Amino acid sequence: MKKKILLVHPEFPTTYWGFQESLAIVNKQASLPPLGLITLASYLPLDWDMRLVDLNISPVEDRDLYWADVVLMGGMLVQMDSMRMVIDRARRIGRPIVVGGPAPTTSPELFSDVDLIVQGEVENREDELIDAISSLKAHGLAAEPGPAVPVCLGAPENHPDMKKAMAPRFDLLDIGKYTSMSIQYSRGCPFNCEFCDIVEIFGHASRVKTDDQVINELTILNRLGFQGSIFFVDDNFIGNKRAVRTLLPKIADWQEANGRPFDFYTEASINLADDPALIQNMINAGFRSIFVGIETPSTEALQEAGKKQNLAVNLQEAIDSLTKCGLEVMGGFIVGFDTDTPAIFEAQRTFIQSCAIPLAMIGILIALPETALWRRLEKEGRLREVTNGDQFGRPNFIPAMDERTLIEGYRNLLADLYDPKAYYARCENYIKKAAPLPTSGKEGVEDLKNLMRAVYKIGIRSKRRKLFWRLLGKAINSSPHTLKWAIIHAVQGEHMIRYTQDHVLPRLNMALSEMDRETQSTRFVTGQQPRPVQKAEKSRVPSFSFEPGIQLLQPAFSASDQEK
Repeated sequence: MKKKILLVHPEFPTTYWGFQESLAIVNKQASLPPLGLITLASYLPLDWDMRLVDLNISPVEDRDLYWADVVLMGGMLVQMDSMRMVIDRARRIGRPIVVGGPAPTTSPELFSDVDLIVQGEVENREDELIDAISSLKAHGLAAEPGPAVPVCLGAPENHPDMKKAMAPRFDLLDIGKYTSMSIQYSRGCPFNCEFCDIVEIFGHASRVKTDDQVINELTILNRLGFQGSIFFVDDNFIGNKRAVRTLLPKIADWQEANGRPFDFYTEASINLADDPALIQNMINAGFRSIFVGIETPSTEALQEAGKKQNLAVNLQEAIDSLTKCGLEVMGGFIVGFDTDTPAIFEAQRTFIQSCAIPLAMIGILIALPETALWRRLEKEGRLREVTNGDQFGRPNFIPAMDERTLIEGYRNLLADLYDPKAYYARCENYIKKAAPLPTSGKEGVEDLKNLMRAVYKIGIRSKRRKLFWRLLGKAINSSPHTLKWAIIHAVQGEHMIRYTQDHVLPRLNMALSEMDRETQSTRFVTGQQPRPVQKAEKSRVPSFSFEPGIQLLQPAFSASDQEK
């Protein structure tokens, strides 16, 4: 039977990777599209009516909910507040609700009041999914409760073959609202980092699409009129090096034949630096930046985390070699490993500032559900009973380092790194080291408008205007191609700096104040100094709402975003 499906992408809170403070300057409303939902949509019957509402762009209206036969959402734990709002509104008018993605996959207990939970990847079981959705019926009026127990389609034992994956329904998007588009080439990662949930969801084997599938998706986006940056959302783009070596020349040929409409960025492991031929192929294809999970300069912490690929290289030399070739490294860093001491904060600051990494994302270690780290901490009795899911608050486990020292050190590290002078110094360092490379397409009217907005909002009105003009001067002296890079990073810097100062640091101060209140309460009740919790004491976390700061969307219905 024909259905009317309302696809709802939950809202993200303001994050580093959301660049919410920068979107107005470039006249956009969101950074990336909901690739998981539009991938799922490609597997639903063509005669079903579908509407997509991205809550990061516009709210879901009552008329949308009343129009729908079924409300379908995919989301991560960090989006739980937004998901709960949609679930509650849909239930009040009796609309059946289907949820999928990383949150329902790893924490289905959080969705006891929906109709259908879809865990794992959607490919190769679309018939089962369509039958389950087709059987859903409205619940009636708000007074009637939803289902007592939702139907759960568990994750399949075997991961699907990506060579059979369908192209996402890019036509459902309002493409002009996003700064970038996204596609996916592979799923899975060959490495085994203790804190990462990627291998738990997608496995160790890097499963890839065919070259023709990727070219087809690029062609669709080009025909829809999109030009600019495209994010390959792969957990590790070079996880299957043999396959990617055949793909890259074909992308380069396609780019040349179509006027080079796209720049690409992606995630990759640091061992890319050991493969000059592969680096050059990526550059020829149009790749201009990569996110790398560097994590820490501490070899002891890397060993603890099972980050063997990072131990096999000199990290600073590897980053420099990538930069000199023209690939900007966006780095992910973590503090709070068991082997970390208070000296780690200065070590991280020195390392990041000396490397040409303008966009450095630093987070406190968090135990994600069903990861090796989660299981180890649970066994050690270190998982906390309560967490609010705030990544800029207290960790959800008992850290080995004194907790106040950890949070204070983390706060001071972020304050130092996103001090305007420090951020712009890293940008200048990049310009000094990097090979200038051309970017996609031709400069158009919209590029000129973006330049004028940046000049007005940063070069004239901002307190950072002197730093802005100094950076542009360095860029012009380097290469005309570098000027666009400098403007983009000045715009991104507005978000990074303001978000750190206005949101992150106050939240970390709140976490410290909470600790002070707990200490005072303990002293008042006992009349003694509070006794630190020992690792042997047992506690358990039933569930929590956390995702790491990096908001890199995955296009599987069971997507996850996690630093490498």
